[in-house]
Amino acid sequence: MAIEKFTWPTERGDSPEITYRVRTAKFGDGYKQEAGDGPNNKEDSYPITCSGQKAKILEIMAFLDRHAGAKSFLWTTPLGELGLFTCKNPVPTPMGGGVFKLTATFARAFHP
Repeated sequence: MAIEKFTWPTERGDSPEITYRVRTAKFGDGYKQEAGDGPNNKEDSYPITCSGQKAKILEIMAFLDRHAGAKSFLWTTPLGELGLFTCKNPVPTPMGGGVFKLTATFARAFHP
């Protein structure tokens, strides 16, 4: 089965959270050594927002439900990098008049 791609446009929003896992060894004379923790030590997550009519938000929720927080999907970051991501926390909020706002966080994944 092919990996699905999240293709809906997202609104500008909060800044991503980017961290690098690093292992540190400290020695008695104040010297320390640091090295990346594994081959994929970069952890990044992106808060996203999508707004629209109920039908559009239901379509996005169906996509996220198919992946159930565990199966990754393709998504292009705001910097234009295509990668694998998961989403564990989608929140559809009614705004009135049949319009909904969906907020979520896409977290980097390293396997489908």
